[in-house]
Amino acid sequence: MTTAPPIRVLIADDQMMVRQGFTVLLNAEPDIEVIGQAVDGLDAVAKVTELAPDVVLMDIRMPELGGIEATRRITRPTGSTARVLVLTTFDLDEYVYEALRAGASGFLLKEASAAELAHAVRVVAAGDALLAPNITKRLITEFSRLTGAPRAPFKGRVAHLTERETEVLSLIAQGLSNAEIAKGLVVAEQTVKTHVSRILVKLGLRDRTQAAVFAYETGVVRPVGY
Repeated sequence: MTTAPPIRVLIADDQMMVRQGFTVLLNAEPDIEVIGQAVDGLDAVAKVTELAPDVVLMDIRMPELGGIEATRRITRPTGSTARVLVLTTFDLDEYVYEALRAGASGFLLKEASAAELAHAVRVVAAGDALLAPNITKRLITEFSRLTGAPRAPFKGRVAHLTERETEVLSLIAQGLSNAEIAKGLVVAEQTVKTHVSRILVKLGLRDRTQAAVFAYETGVVRPVGY
């Protein structure tokens, strides 16, 4: 039986103790390997090109180039497949939402436990959304506060989806897992996975998190009250 290669992680944080602490925690996991550290956003962008990590743990506030712009440069169409996991001190920090817009795949509190950190890396590396239902609800509320009522759906992209794919997109945005979606729609989980893959391809999105952001920014899903 062939063993899957470890998940390659780059840690970007201007605090040495944070970088070293996360490195020790993650390297203790048999399926995760920290391949490098970056001291600021510019360093992170350069290291992604040099080392090709699977996941980047990205602090938001760093000198030279902040985590949001660094995330945008890493996730824009440049051939990089690295997924960005934003590190933050406050789970309702408005910068987190800007980072998600920039292309981040999720966010994690810096005081997360070793188990939560490792789980987050695995989830993001697999292309899943690191957004629990309670976080998703607050996320939608915050987007509404920052940008006003959601815009009407962008027909040029949404129109490419089938009715079932639109339904699945809506459920993704509500924070449901593939298993939960499959149960609700009474279909096989593999069928849901197929729908998700097609949604991402048709909309030109990187992962489930970006699909969720797209869904409520374009009005496919609307917060209560809108």
